[in-house]
Amino acid sequence: MYIYPKMYDVLVIGAGHAGIEAALAAARIGAETLLLTMNADTVGQMSCNPAIGGLAKGHLVREIDALGGEMGINTDATGIQFRMLNASKGPSTRAPRAQCDKKAYQFRMKATLERQPHLELKQASIDEILVEGDHVTGVKTHFGVTYQARTVVVTTGTFLQGLLHVGLNSSPGGRMGDQASGLSASLKNLGFELQRLKTGTPPRLLKKSIDFTQCTIQTGDEPAPTFSYLVDTLTPHKDDFFTLNKWQDGMFHVEQLPCWITYTSAQTHEIIRANLDKSPLYRGIIHGIGPRYCPSIEDKVVRFADKERHQLFLEPEGRHTDEYYVNGCSSSLPYEVQVAIIHSIPGLQNAEIMRPAYAVEYDFAPPTQLQPSLETKRVGGLFFAGQINGTSGYEEAAGQGLIAGINATRKVQGQPPVVLGRHEAYIGVLIDDLVTKGTQEPYRMFTSRAEYRLLLRQDNADLRLTELGREVGLANDERLRRVRAKKGAMEQLMAELRSVHAPDSSQTWAQYLKRPEISWKDLPTPFQSAPPDAALQVETEIKYSGYIEREKAHIEKSRVSENQPIPAWLDYDQVQGLKTEARLKLKKVMPQTFGQAARISGISPSDIAMLRIYTKKHSH
Repeated sequence: MYIYPKMYDVLVIGAGHAGIEAALAAARIGAETLLLTMNADTVGQMSCNPAIGGLAKGHLVREIDALGGEMGINTDATGIQFRMLNASKGPSTRAPRAQCDKKAYQFRMKATLERQPHLELKQASIDEILVEGDHVTGVKTHFGVTYQARTVVVTTGTFLQGLLHVGLNSSPGGRMGDQASGLSASLKNLGFELQRLKTGTPPRLLKKSIDFTQCTIQTGDEPAPTFSYLVDTLTPHKDDFFTLNKWQDGMFHVEQLPCWITYTSAQTHEIIRANLDKSPLYRGIIHGIGPRYCPSIEDKVVRFADKERHQLFLEPEGRHTDEYYVNGCSSSLPYEVQVAIIHSIPGLQNAEIMRPAYAVEYDFAPPTQLQPSLETKRVGGLFFAGQINGTSGYEEAAGQGLIAGINATRKVQGQPPVVLGRHEAYIGVLIDDLVTKGTQEPYRMFTSRAEYRLLLRQDNADLRLTELGREVGLANDERLRRVRAKKGAMEQLMAELRSVHAPDSSQTWAQYLKRPEISWKDLPTPFQSAPPDAALQVETEIKYSGYIEREKAHIEKSRVSENQPIPAWLDYDQVQGLKTEARLKLKKVMPQTFGQAARISGISPSDIAMLRIYTKKHSH
């Protein structure tokens, strides 16, 4: 056995989207960080859809960027199509989405990691997490190398005991072409509960074999909506091959590629129904629970039998590849059935499958075993982030990774953890849902999960989070300067709008702007020179002021309960009158505040009342 002669502050296992953000956050704050991956050639790989953002997911990416993370700027640098979803709807539901160049995204992210001070990237497969007493001390690799660390962040994605399914054939793997991780045994030996989940991916097709004349084109938005608040810093050097887009002459320059829309047919559905006996999902071979909101094509046909067709998106995987991703057609049916399915779809009658669809089944650790900081309750200094916590999606993983990296570093520094509230960020909603309620299926973020959607818009993530990012040492001085300038401009605009009256009217311009038929462009010329981002915020706050104030009042009303800690000495077994079900759930989650306790599924207001009475009576 070889002990590597260096002690790391933070060691991250896995270089997917969670691991990348965790490692970069730790290193940028100043922690000596080691990032270990089973394959250094697949760092940051987009295993499924080569896209970032979307409904609620775009909010997460904007928050990651506002805190000082990397996903947003990397997406802007490598995107090939940008759209603002729900642009015609209310501001709380609008969300940016970008189709990315799969390889450019991956290679640019790898280069960012390699060039980051305080960060080392190494290839290794981890067999064991090392623990002394109740605290993590490092890891041991498959080749017997021990790396010592003060904290460890586990971001293993779908690789824990991963099993790939194509029809009735299955083989170990966390992704097609990559081996599975055997770390599950070590986690079980440490006492962690593990369960199984399942996800899937569609086939990839060759561009020249697709008849796009039978499909409907879907173009990007002009101008392209971006993710990063520092997008104007994208100025690639001559050797920077993987930064495809740039900021020049006051504009974001991107050469956008179209996506295409087609639909399944009656023949498609007949083929699927006739071959369900060959589906590992319907044969009971797959035991893991799949994502409810991203079902396989066979699941759609069975569950929505009344639908005559299902929409599919043909999405380019990059500027320099001719592979197309068939969004909406994930499957685990046999290869020959996949061929028949594809050939039954308009525009794809002669399509060539370059990579087959497959399902992957994997272990995850129910996230109620975590504290709100994402540190495990069982082992001090050990953090979990990403799909190991039962989530789906790159964005959910990255958000968790960022917080885990911040808090692993703060633990080493002796600082209290950063825990975002549900009223502060979608990342806060995500983590609170996981650690408080757990999940029985791959968890996906939706705007409907947030109680304060109007306060948590994608356009104000910097106003909500950048000062916190700077406080913890992650966001840089330029980010802070811009946010403060934006806030100053907003205050000035708001004061002018509220004090200046419209001509021949008793109304101020603020009252005038509140009318639904009036927008910022209808205001006098002096207001048109205002910074666009500040003007957008002011207009939204004025138009939705009643709803915003109502959300703020609700937050204030619940603040006392939300922040009131549950004493560490409280023994739930001693609380008389507490239902057995409630007692078991409280002991499993071990909530830190009364607010968190109230959000546990199955915990009633009367249960909370009993806890309050008991703690008040027995307080010393």
